[in-house]
Amino acid sequence: MANSTFSGPVRSQNGFQTVSIDATTGAVTTTSTLGATTSVTMLTTTDLIFTNQDHPTTAAINATATATAAEVATGYITSTSAAATTITLPTGTLLGAALSATKGTVLDLYVDNTGGASTVTIAVATNGILSAAAAAGSGAGAGLLTVPSGVTGLACFRIMFSSATAYAFTRTA
Repeated sequence: MANSTFSGPVRSQNGFQTVSIDATTGAVTTTSTLGATTSVTMLTTTDLIFTNQDHPTTAAINATATATAAEVATGYITSTSAAATTITLPTGTLLGAALSATKGTVLDLYVDNTGGASTVTIAVATNGILSAAAAAGSGAGAGLLTVPSGVTGLACFRIMFSSATAYAFTRTA
């Protein structure tokens, strides 16, 4: 079927599928299915897209230290420290090598301080810079580099590489 535009609801008793067709062999592969048990409510183009980011391994940093590239590469750092803790990120060179980064590589780093009893502060190292939003220190928390303890102690930071050895760092949640 060609592209179609409908002005009313589209209904199906057996669900919907998104498929791709191999240009060489013509093989059809189902890439997603929306079936009878799937529920979607009022999504618009301005809605955020949910991304399930499983972290099979995490890193625990419970005292002031420089995180290793391997710890940051897990994408999830926990802290249960009773004392204030500063976690310094690795250099852009070390982190870039661990991630096989190139210009445009992005890593979301979650910091979980829900089990801690004091604030965790994140700092950048050589070849890591704060994004303009983070450097400004205001505006939707983008500059907030501290993670409180307790039930509100979750944060998401984005590491964006401008080259294989340099990154910008900002808070996204």
